This record gives sequence, C-alpha cells and structure tokens, in this order.
Amino acid sequence: MTENNIILASKTVSKNFGGLVAVSEFDFEVPEHSIVSIIGPNGAGKTTFFNCVTGFYAIDQGDILFYGESITSKSPDQIAQLHIARTYQNIRLFSNMTAIENILLGMEPDLHSHWYGAILNTPGTRAEEEHAVEEARRLLKYMGLVGSGDLLARNLPYGDQRRLEIARALANQPRILLLDEPTAGMNPQESTETMRLIQRIRDDLGITILLIEHDMRVVMGISERVTVLDYGAKIAEGTTEEIQRNPQVIEAYLGRGAATGLETTSADS
Repeated sequence: MTENNIILASKTVSKNFGGLVAVSEFDFEVPEHSIVSIIGPNGAGKTTFFNCVTGFYAIDQGDILFYGESITSKSPDQIAQLHIARTYQNIRLFSNMTAIENILLGMEPDLHSHWYGAILNTPGTRAEEEHAVEEARRLLKYMGLVGSGDLLARNLPYGDQRRLEIARALANQPRILLLDEPTAGMNPQESTETMRLIQRIRDDLGITILLIEHDMRVVMGISERVTVLDYGAKIAEGTTEEIQRNPQVIEAYLGRGAATGLETTSADS
C-alpha cells in the first residue's frame, strides 16, 4: 500500500489527438476507499482520461500509477487483471446474451479453465463454471436484478441495463471501479437509487469509486472530493462545498457572470 493510501494517481498526464489537447498535464490522486468525481463540460477530457487509465489510449506524456506502480505501458487485459474495472458512457452490454452471460464475461480475467478443459468437460472446469454462475446470481441479487438472469440484455429496462453493466464490472472483483456517467438517461428516482447503490458498493464491498457524472445532484450528494476539468486541464479540486463556490467552475459550466450555484445544476451532456 502506498503512502497516504493512494490507489490511483496520474502524474502530468497528457493525451493529444493530432493538434487537439484532450488531457493536459493532469495531476490527480484517488485515496483508497473514497468516492471521487471528475466533472466538467462536454469535451473536457473526462472519458479520455478513463480510456488512458484502462489502457485503451496510450498517453503522450506523464505516468499513471496504481498503488504506486506504473501501469502506463499495460494493455487493457493486463489492467483488468489488476482488478481495475469500468463502465461506459454508452451502455456496452452484449445485447443478444443473457444477463448471466454478460456478468460471466466480467469474470473472464480471473477464470483459470483452459480451452481443452471446456472441450473435455473436466471436473475442474465444471466446478469453476458452477461457482461462476453462483457468483453471477449473487451479483444480480445485490444489484436488485433477481429474476433477470435468463433475460436477454436487450430486453431489460434501461435502468436495469445500467445496473447490469455495473454488475458485470463488479464481477471482476475490482479494487477501483470507474463509472462513466452511470445515471445518464435516468429519471430522478432512478438517479437517486443509483446514487445510493454507488455508496453501498463503496461501504459494503470496500471498493474505491471514481465517477464521471453530469448530474450535479448526484456528484454533490456522494463525492468526498471533486476534480474539475475544462479543455483537458484541471481548473479546480476540492470538497463539494469548495467546488460549488468556485468562480472558475461556475463560469465553465454556466458562462461568465452566472450567479447560481452548482448544487442544482446538471451540466450539458
């Protein structure tokens, strides 16, 4: 464990796309067992940073550390094996697979059976499969999706699809869970339920949460620290109270001269 229990850190991380600077010299830390949010207007670089952390984008400068060890050069598969899991802004379930099958895919980094075991249907393979299905059903229950296991993902209501995607990420037994706009498209009641679920995941399972979210009611309701990006650069960082009072943040969201606070503001998607 690193000093101050920092589970994830970025050191002057930059990512460019041609002449466009998506993330600029971003210094950032996530304490273990915390709920930390990254906010900012559309195009601020939030999802780009998630893609850098999870190995989908190679960074152009800096370093990303997990428990003090660099993961900058690792592939997405290697990062998943470290138990870093994520969801996506746009739901990425396998729509023609059942809910159970989607969750089982999330367990793949930790499964030990080989192809020949599956072909020969060995006792070890059968035992592992049975345990995996049992764990998948436990996750469905935890997420409030009892009875949905055999339904195709595409046939689930929108809110349940969001929950299923989180369940699939939890199947990786993550140490840190990166949630990219988990309440996008939800009504206020669904957003409130998801907010409580996120808190429960941290409190019950001890999983660190890193959150991108545009619903400021959610952000301000559950975050212990908030970092604000604008045009790829960090413009503010602090507690929810400090962020709500920060003039730079208000200007970035609402335009120059805006006088209202962020506590009831939902940023543009």
